[in-house]
Amino acid sequence: MSPVTRPRVAVVGHLEWVTHGRGPMPRPGRITYLADPFDEPAGGGGVSASQVPKLGAECLFFTALGADHSGDSALARLEAEGVTVLAARRAEPQTRALSATDEDGDRAIAVIGGPMSARIEDALPWDDLAGCDAAYFTGHDSATVAAARRATHLVVPTRRLTQLIESGVRADVLVASDSDPTEAVDPATLPVPPAVIVWTEGARGGRYLTDDGRAGRWDPAPPPGPAVDSYGCGDSFAAGLTVGLARGLDLDDALALGARCGAACLTGRGALSAQLVESPPPA
Repeated sequence: MSPVTRPRVAVVGHLEWVTHGRGPMPRPGRITYLADPFDEPAGGGGVSASQVPKLGAECLFFTALGADHSGDSALARLEAEGVTVLAARRAEPQTRALSATDEDGDRAIAVIGGPMSARIEDALPWDDLAGCDAAYFTGHDSATVAAARRATHLVVPTRRLTQLIESGVRADVLVASDSDPTEAVDPATLPVPPAVIVWTEGARGGRYLTDDGRAGRWDPAPPPGPAVDSYGCGDSFAAGLTVGLARGLDLDDALALGARCGAACLTGRGALSAQLVESPPPA
């Protein structure tokens, strides 16, 4: 396959306006004080959409935004990141979240408000998905999975397994986790098996299994600095994998790019500050 020098990648998914702070989440009945707070647009869709243009790809982000200052701020920041935001506006406030990062860099998250993502009835340019080299889905409407399937490659995390199954479409890559039971998957239970299932293993890299029975692994990428904050590493990995497929890379090389994205994200606070910046090689 010829390399695509500036692929077009869609992210169909959710967005939260996230406040990050240093310190532990309080236990019931307790109060804790989080230090060094700052805000950014994040959530799985916001993180992955922000990573895509940093890899030299065009990003179309199909999402929904609240009708308040946080929604406006999310739009402005994502556009500043180079994302083309295709958003339905909701009457309710923007969904928010609080991420507390402990001294080891691990984060705990509390989401405030309901899921906010695009629905198929929203007046968005869904036909543009047919011209995309790849799509990453993190939304909540199974009909938009089918719309995203019009892209050449479709990547879906197991967090959206219900929507994928309801849609009846076949994903090219299903991203699961070996360490998080909420992101586990049993291949035998899938009514429409994806072409590939990948299981991330954090600092150990990960493994994959193709629908024809081929198994493999990828090595972890060394972080370019000390571990600071694990927020956004998984979705940065998925974005890198999706861009790699859109470029025309084989699975192993696309996974290696994803691993580099996840490792880079780990070295900055929040999701957006340390994401990997890389242009695709010339044709």
